[in-house]
Amino acid sequence: MIHRLQAETRSIAAASSNYWNQSRRPLASLFFVLPLLLCYEVGTLWLGSTAVRNGADIWLKNFLAAAGITSLLLLPLLTVAILLAWHHTTRQPWRVSANVIYTMAAESALLAVVLLAIAHVQANVLSITGVMPACELNVDQMARDVFGQMVRYFGAGVYEELLFRLILVPLAIILIGLAFASRKIKLAGALLLTSLIFAAAHYVGPQGDTFEVGSFSFRFLAGGFFAILFVCRGFGIAAGTHALYDLMVGFPAS
Repeated sequence: MIHRLQAETRSIAAASSNYWNQSRRPLASLFFVLPLLLCYEVGTLWLGSTAVRNGADIWLKNFLAAAGITSLLLLPLLTVAILLAWHHTTRQPWRVSANVIYTMAAESALLAVVLLAIAHVQANVLSITGVMPACELNVDQMARDVFGQMVRYFGAGVYEELLFRLILVPLAIILIGLAFASRKIKLAGALLLTSLIFAAAHYVGPQGDTFEVGSFSFRFLAGGFFAILFVCRGFGIAAGTHALYDLMVGFPAS
């Protein structure tokens, strides 16, 4: 009996380790976020002029347009290409278990609930000081129909994580590395810097929100939360958690 329990314990530990490693791979991230990416791109085309595109999507496509590249398919294809190229550099196997993808969805949902709890704690703390709570706790007013909101939330999960984590975190590490050699300082500095940029970006442009201390401070915390997930759990978990958190906030339980 003891030997059987030990064997089962080792089997569970091996499965957990296997999931932990596989779910961090860029290939797993690609398979996991691909439905979100397709839903966003196809959904915005179907909604036409009524679609509210994600800000990170607009900025990235404007950057590509400034470089003379205007194809609507380029950004989603570029997202796929980055993840495939990243996976190639890791020299990991080119296979992902379906169970890993399902478990990534469950993990993302759990982490989204954790972030939602952080949002409520932050709102309660700020209410004591008289500061307005984070606007993330309110239902989005820009896209009132259910499908339009879902499409936008999926876009936020994929493209905001693409811009602020997958692109900016490594870039920030490189830039900070010009002044500091310590890996811990480079990583901590990159997480803080990209979290500040992520928070500030929500107040830029015609669709930007009015600046408030409560909303800015929460977005900074959320940016740090997603950045830590990106570093520790990979792009897919960060994007999935981001999208599911937005869904939980946008469609709160009655």
